[in-house]
Amino acid sequence: MSNKINFVDLKRQYQSIEEEIGLAINRVLEKTNFILGDEVDKFEQEFADFCQIKFCVGVASGTDALFLSLKALGVGPGDEVITAPNTFIATTLAISLTGARPVLVDINRETYNIDTAKIEEKITTRTKVILPVHLYGQPAEMDKILSLAQKHNLRVLEDACQSHGAEYHDRRVGGLGDVAAFSFYPAKNLGAYGDGGAITTNDSNLAEKIRILRNYGQQPKNHHLIKGFNSRLDTIQAAILRVKLQYLDQWNEARRTNAQTYNKLLAGLEVITPEEINGVKAVYHLYVIRNKKRDALIKFLLERKIDVGIHYPTPIHLQPAYQDLSYKIGDFPVAEKAVQEIISLPMFPELRIDEINSVVDAIKEFLRI
Repeated sequence: MSNKINFVDLKRQYQSIEEEIGLAINRVLEKTNFILGDEVDKFEQEFADFCQIKFCVGVASGTDALFLSLKALGVGPGDEVITAPNTFIATTLAISLTGARPVLVDINRETYNIDTAKIEEKITTRTKVILPVHLYGQPAEMDKILSLAQKHNLRVLEDACQSHGAEYHDRRVGGLGDVAAFSFYPAKNLGAYGDGGAITTNDSNLAEKIRILRNYGQQPKNHHLIKGFNSRLDTIQAAILRVKLQYLDQWNEARRTNAQTYNKLLAGLEVITPEEINGVKAVYHLYVIRNKKRDALIKFLLERKIDVGIHYPTPIHLQPAYQDLSYKIGDFPVAEKAVQEIISLPMFPELRIDEINSVVDAIKEFLRI
């Protein structure tokens, strides 16, 4: 194979909207309103409408979106927040930054999302929030999570950083729990050209708390009600996101088409392909398969110029940074097994059918060896 197949190709997407992006950036440059300019206000309203909720607050990153959401929910030292062990570390870092303790729950072997049947046994008097991750672009089983939260008087924070536009029983993620966090890291389904994030909620009080927290705790200017933070969505990034948001549904459908093509071509092979739970519309931020000879398969594909990844190779409880949680190998067997077998294949809206065919042909070749 002569041409490399990229894991993500942001250049193709940029080239398709280059003129619109240039005009959007120039609007900001001409106004010179670079911090919390009107493009931020407009994007917040447009993204709120997209997520079918009332309020959106733009912040500096997905990590900040998680952290500020937890702060607004009153999470602090001595509290516990329940989440899954197979997420990107930002999920638990946000918990740790509040002074609270991450409490981990093993995952569902089909969806890789948190196993809702195992959450209740981890709830204690210190539990304050359940933080499900909509991993790889597929929503977690939110009805069960919300029912548990109501039963135990807990709050729910959705980690929607990989699931812009995903749907759960005809409702978009971002308005299912009390509050939701999004990342606009460039490779996301809706990605900026730098860091960025947003928080969505239907709760006006939470939205107001987050607006104050993100901007030094001030309201109005120079009147500081609380000890806040500097975490504001950049105005240029907001302008870029406004352009890209117009295409997000179209791009998500392209991802779903690509996933369906992969599923069809990989059927019957010695790999496990993604499964969507009933009532869910996944948006395939990542297309993740499993194979027991994963490491050898990765080496084989890389040698054929097919870029792949592992999301994520080491679960949270086995990360050196979280030795203080005192978890050990064997505590989360489903997650631990999954991370030894998962491989993320090339996935982006502009991925061509011939490229998918080449990826699948290479996998078939490997499996015949």
